[in-house]
Amino acid sequence: MIVIPAIDLKDGKCVRLLQGRKDEVTVYSDDPPSMAKHWQDLGGELLHVVDLDGAFTGEQHNFSSIKAIREAIDIPIEVGGGIRDVERIETLIDLGVDRTIIGTSAAKDPDIVREACRKFPEKVLVGIDAKDGKVAVRGWVEITELEAIEFAKQMQDAGAAGIIYTDISRDGMLTGPNFEAMAAMVRSVEIPVIASGGVSEIDDIKNLMKIKNLWGVITGKALYSGALKLEEAIEAVKSNG
Repeated sequence: MIVIPAIDLKDGKCVRLLQGRKDEVTVYSDDPPSMAKHWQDLGGELLHVVDLDGAFTGEQHNFSSIKAIREAIDIPIEVGGGIRDVERIETLIDLGVDRTIIGTSAAKDPDIVREACRKFPEKVLVGIDAKDGKVAVRGWVEITELEAIEFAKQMQDAGAAGIIYTDISRDGMLTGPNFEAMAAMVRSVEIPVIASGGVSEIDDIKNLMKIKNLWGVITGKALYSGALKLEEAIEAVKSNG
């Protein structure tokens, strides 16, 4: 398992939202490239970047910040938020983004995932945000009747390189991940699963490590608030391995 620091972009700044609500914003930095370099310097092996404006509007508004982040660091980056078509994926990959994340579009039109995975094998992940086991879309403002685990299996069949699974009732709350739901998701598919949402302290990292075959964990707010130190989390994972 690897620990993946997150940068959420809104209006060109590094922010965190409370449970995905765009009116509950905390700004942590107005210099995303420096923040990205900071996480790399502390040992981050992969950076998770989300264009929040894109997630809510369907159009990416932080392209220049993503470009600046890519130029500032050497480690791989994955980008999600506002990716609604294959053309946008191609633009990001041409920019040097290593992996792209399709969220809402995957739930609305699975054929986009199939097409993207055919064109860019191993570079397309599917972000599944769920509440009470149901898939949430459009920046978490709409809860569907789609079962998260069944949807994950469909995305695996479509060729997705992995699943990023977020329990949105826990995200940004620092209350700890939904361990049972995460373990069930990992058991249900053969492709890598990355946990996201709710990490609040080092014990959460240690408990996630107990989930067999969990590929990684994304953490954001806990790092920015100081509740979790990235170097400590990375050391815990490496000493376990």
